Amino acid sequence: MEIRWHILLAIMGASIVTLLPRVLPLMVLSRMQLPEWAMRWLNYVPVAVMAALIGQELFMADGKFEISRNYIEILAALPTFATAILTRSLLGTVVVGILTVMVLRLIL
Repeated sequence: MEIRWHILLAIMGASIVTLLPRVLPLMVLSRMQLPEWAMRWLNYVPVAVMAALIGQELFMADGKFEISRNYIEILAALPTFATAILTRSLLGTVVVGILTVMVLRLIL
């Protein structure tokens, strides 16, 4: 079996480029005492990221505002949003979203 060095180097380079912006801030911030306002602000980051990703999927098409024509996604968003609001659990929200899409695809 021949090793393709260029592929291995590309994978290693991509790993390093992906790892650095994730690990370096974590290492630096873990040694610092952040003020209370910064900690409160950081609590909203996961919610904002999730809302941006979901909003883009449901309400954008070709860079323009358009409600998704895929009604399964819209229907699946309802129990997913309810789970997010009631439980405030990212894992629970993702699981409910995935299961809802699976069930809707099976029955519709």
